[in-house]
Amino acid sequence: MSVEVLDSATIVNFIEDEEAFDVSIHDRFVCLDADHDGLLSYVELLKELQSLRVLETHFGVDVETDPEEVARVYETLFVQFDHDSNGVVDLEEFKSETKRMMVAMANGMGFLPVQMVLEEGSLLKVAVERESTKLAA
Repeated sequence: MSVEVLDSATIVNFIEDEEAFDVSIHDRFVCLDADHDGLLSYVELLKELQSLRVLETHFGVDVETDPEEVARVYETLFVQFDHDSNGVVDLEEFKSETKRMMVAMANGMGFLPVQMVLEEGSLLKVAVERESTKLAA
């Protein structure tokens, strides 16, 4: 993990670079697809959602959460990804929903940069690294 400065333009620029975004989405999808069947099951996507620890922390401090409530939130998130409601998420569904969520994050950030702790290999970290490389060139 590392602390990075991130703004909405960094996220939007990453999404608009279709080649970089598609490669990153594909790589992330392949990492999550534990059984290599080209689809993400609930269990496979759940591991990714749980690793974000969004519900288990408040401003980086662990908080006690109701396990049933957390399970309902994860199930709802899975349904968001499973556009055709067939019980699995394919690459296009994963790409589409990830893009939608990243656009929402960018819109919520506004134009002021913020410091965030980013996991190595996360899509946001890739976006920051891509932006840094462009600026250095």
